[in-house]
Formats: sequence, structure tokens, C-alpha cells
Amino acid sequence: MTVSALARAGLRTATRAVIVAAMGAVLGGCSTPPAYSPPSITVPGAFKEAPATWIPAAPADALDRGPWWEMFGDEELNRLAAQVQLSNQNIAAAVAAYRQAQAVVRQGQAGLLPGARLSGGASRVGGDGASRPGNSAQATLTADWEPDFWGRLAGSVSSAQASAQASQADLASARLSAAGALASAYFQLREADEELALLAATVQGYERNLQIARNRYAAGVVAETDVLQARTQLVNAQAELVSVRQSRSRLEHAIAVLTGQAPAGFALAPVASWSASVPAVPATVPSALLQRRPDIASAERAVAAADAQVGVQQSAYFPSINLGASLGTGGSSLADVLRASTSVWSLGLSVAQTLFDAGATTARVQQAQAAREARVARYRQTVLEAFQGVEDQLAALRALQDQEPLRREAVAAAERAAQQQLNRYRAGQVSYSEVVAAQASALASQRALLQWRVNRQLAVVALVQALGGGWHSDWQK
Repeated sequence: MTVSALARAGLRTATRAVIVAAMGAVLGGCSTPPAYSPPSITVPGAFKEAPATWIPAAPADALDRGPWWEMFGDEELNRLAAQVQLSNQNIAAAVAAYRQAQAVVRQGQAGLLPGARLSGGASRVGGDGASRPGNSAQATLTADWEPDFWGRLAGSVSSAQASAQASQADLASARLSAAGALASAYFQLREADEELALLAATVQGYERNLQIARNRYAAGVVAETDVLQARTQLVNAQAELVSVRQSRSRLEHAIAVLTGQAPAGFALAPVASWSASVPAVPATVPSALLQRRPDIASAERAVAAADAQVGVQQSAYFPSINLGASLGTGGSSLADVLRASTSVWSLGLSVAQTLFDAGATTARVQQAQAAREARVARYRQTVLEAFQGVEDQLAALRALQDQEPLRREAVAAAERAAQQQLNRYRAGQVSYSEVVAAQASALASQRALLQWRVNRQLAVVALVQALGGGWHSDWQK
């Protein structure tokens, strides 16, 4: 066959390929899955536990202006939080997972375009048994392309993109979780510092009381029972001091790990007098959580990825079409390889259609649909739990606010009662057991006040996390 005949044959083949492609495009339009829309969910107009004065904030509220932990006004916390964002290993793992998801998207997008490969080789044949001794060389350029008539490749890309966006939201969740864990541990550590200072002063006071009881016993004024009670009270307070020190060490170790350091090389100096700041959290409405919470965004993107997979599986009902072309040349030398007269080209079209698979394709479609329904249910559950988290923390903050005057009044009354009982004991009017009871009540009230202060800060941290920490995705409108 002459070159012109080969050209005409190739043209006819290419024409048929175009016709088939056009027909496939028409049929493919019928197989395009419906446009995705996020799952519907009933959103309340306001939070049940929100105070009447909790007015929705302006768009530029404090949570959106920068790192939320800066609201507490603690420079040491700011420094540690910045280190967490850089060195926390959970965040590093989430960053790597996001990069991996982005690479999967790029890989899928590459499948939409034609591919080309170049191969070549050379050999020399010789020996008594060779029919034609000599050299040979060849080179071949091949190209192939699978037109995405039925949306299988595009659906895979859409699914990968949604998964990458979910991974981006997971990264934000990891950052929010690590920062929240740091703030909680830091505030509890500072509360332990204050409790250590309180217990140290209490131990000193009990030591003086023990000396008073010993003096009175030596003078024959009281029985040895008073000395024993004073001694018991003192060693119990010393034991509490040791326990709080152990708790502080544990919190310090946790902060070290959160900042990506070994506990052996990390230390936070104690602060005896620490001002616990409790900032006001900007208000929001329930509908805003759908954009602010990274875990909700991740769950919604998982639904989108599963929805795209349904279309991918449905495309298996339609034939797969592949276009191919090759250009090859060969000869006994490199000059022959480069000579146009030795070249051979080809164009090809292949179509494959499954005629019978015993329902396997339908089963895969049903599996994808069930997976989508499961993701929808998990998305709705995530939203409901997010609403619950905000309501819980709003209720906690309100209860803690109502406790403030009661806690302070209890401390003032208990301290006054303890001092009066000690004065009466010195005057010989009451037994030492009454002093012990009054001082134990005063210490318990003082420690409860310290715990109340840190609980307020922890509730604010939990509320900020429940509100999403000011995060907002770049794909949401």
C-alpha cells in the first residue's frame, strides 16, 4: 500500500473516531449526574442558652482578626501557641495529609489529558547461526487518550478535590485542637501555681498553730490531743502540696509535648501571683457554625466526595473509549532511524462494553449510594453535636457567672470564721477541733474559688473551640 493510501485509511479511521466521539458526547450528556448540593439540615434561629445580651457580632469580630488565644492577653501563652503551630507533630501530620490529598487531585487531573511515550532501542546480531548479521535500531512514539464522555474521570477529580478540601478542614481542626489543648493545660498549670502558693501559706500558718498547741500543752493548759490534731492538720496540708506539685509537673509535660519538645528539656517558671483574664467571646448564630467549624466543613466535603463517587460508579454502565496513535521508525543505523522513508504510523480506536457482570456494576453503584447516605448521616450528626457543644459551654459560662458572688462570699465568711475560732482557742474558749474544722472549711473555700476561676477560662476556651476558633474555608461562599 502506498503512503497516500495509508494516509487516506488513517483519515477514515480518524473520521470514524470523531463521529464516535461526537455520539459519545451526546450520550454522555444523558449520563451526567445531577449537580451536588449540601445535605439539608434544620438550623435553629438562636442558641437556647445564649444570654439576652449576646448579640450577633459584626463580620470583623475578634475571632476573625487573628489567633483567638490572644484574647486572653497572656504573652507566655501567645509564645507557646505560636510554637505549637510550628512544632506540634499532630499538626505536622495533618499538613502532610493535606499535601498528599492535593497530589491526588493533580494526579486525577492529569488523567483528563492525553499521554505520550517515547521508546527506542538498538541491537547487534551476529554468530554462525544468525540469518542476517548486522545492526538494528528502532524508535516509537505513542500517544493515547481516553475521552471522558461519561464523566468517570471528572467525577474522580471532583471526589479527590472534595477529599482535599476535607483534608484542609482536618488540618484546621488539628490546629484548633492543639491550640485548645495548650490553652487548657496552660491555664490549669497557672491555677496550680496559685494553689501551690495558697497551700504554702497554709502550711506556714499550720506550723504556727502547731507551735501554739505545743506551747499550750507544755503549759498544761490543753491536752496532747490538741497537739496531735494540729500535727495531723499540718501533714495533710503538706501532702496536698506534694499532690499539687505532681499535677503541675504533669501539665508541664503535656505542654512540652504539645510544643514539639521532650519534657526533659522544657520548663515553665512558677508564677505565684497571676491575673486570670476571662475575655468576652463574640456572639454568633447557629447557622454561622456551618461555615466556622472545620469539622462540619470536613464532614460536608466528605459527603461531596461520596456523591461524586456515585457518578463514577454509574459511568461503568457506558462503554469505555480509547484513542491511540503511534509513529515508529527503524533501520540498521541511526541515519535510517531518522530517515522519514522508514517511518510507520498508525491510528486506532478501541471501544469496550461490559455485556454481563451478574449485577456487579449495580452492586458497586448501590455501595456508593449507601456510602453517601452514611456520610450524610455523619454530617448531620456532626452539626447536631456542634450545636450541643456551644449550648453546653454557654450554659457552663452562665452557671459559672452566677457562682461568682457565692464563691467570694463563701471565702470571706470562711476566712472570718477561721480567724475567730483561732482567737477563741487562744483565749481558751473552744477546743482545737473547732479550729481545725473552721480552717479546713476556709481552705476548701479558697481552693474552690481558684478552681472556679480556672473553670471560667476553660469554659471560654471550650466555647471558642465550639464556635470554630474563627476559622473559615476558602471554598465556602
